[in-house]
Amino acid sequence: MGSTNYNILCITGPTAGGKTRLAVKLALKYGCEIISGDSRQVYRGMDIGTGKDLDEYKTPAGSVRHHLIDIVQPCEEYSLYRYLQDFSLALADIKSRGSIPLLAGGSGLYIEAALKGYSLPHAPENPELRLMLEAVPADQLESMLKKEAPDVYLRTDVSSRRRIIRGIEIARYMEEHPEVHTAEYTGLSPLIICISLPRDELTARIDRRLEERLSQGLTAEVQDLIGSGMPHEKLLKLGLEYRYAAMHIAGDITREEMTARLKTEIHRFAKRQMTWFRGMERRGFRIHWINGADVHAAEKIIDSNSYAP
Repeated sequence: MGSTNYNILCITGPTAGGKTRLAVKLALKYGCEIISGDSRQVYRGMDIGTGKDLDEYKTPAGSVRHHLIDIVQPCEEYSLYRYLQDFSLALADIKSRGSIPLLAGGSGLYIEAALKGYSLPHAPENPELRLMLEAVPADQLESMLKKEAPDVYLRTDVSSRRRIIRGIEIARYMEEHPEVHTAEYTGLSPLIICISLPRDELTARIDRRLEERLSQGLTAEVQDLIGSGMPHEKLLKLGLEYRYAAMHIAGDITREEMTARLKTEIHRFAKRQMTWFRGMERRGFRIHWINGADVHAAEKIIDSNSYAP
């Protein structure tokens, strides 16, 4: 297949796959600045649990400028709507310096929305609707969203009950306010490289990294967030490490239970991530798959295509 033009690089893949390290190596070689494609790394003070690995952006060969990390306080609400606004600003900033934008992360919904250029309405929260929907089973919520707003459904992470409810909230706001609309632009032509690993190897990497994060002070980080005033409910909403560490701190589960349940949930999360990326292919994205964070394989793909800002 012949060379294609791209104006943004994207490195994605499952959690613990080595995305950041690969992205930094490529950024140094090709003159890129990295935009984080992670829905939780935007929060300050949430470093260990989100795997920011900020030291990886500083190497003996040079430092890489990064964007959309540590941009909001942990108690703030941050949404896909805000992310898309921040992404657009970061993109323009990078291009103003003549650098190549490189989107790197594993939040499939955020990555797909950014690359497709979605424009979402700033739909306010509807507490009454949320309360009503909390009693509805997840499969029915998904059916409701698909029926009421197929376009919103296609850009919603339906593995998350909270995001399905938010999708219905947006859909009904749009119905009540017909002057509001969503749009898609075609200004981005991404070159997407996705890391893939055998399941056993990925599982082992996830377990090893979780043990490292626990030894680095994950529980203490969550304790500090609680001490700074973050509500217990917000930690539960953030999921995975923050949910189960908060449950352990509250005395609901033991450290051993926390660790075991976290491993299981992160394994499931990685599987959902891969399902999302394969779904992106069905939705029209061309994805180049590489085995592990193989820098030489990634360079070969990039070198066989052409950057056209």
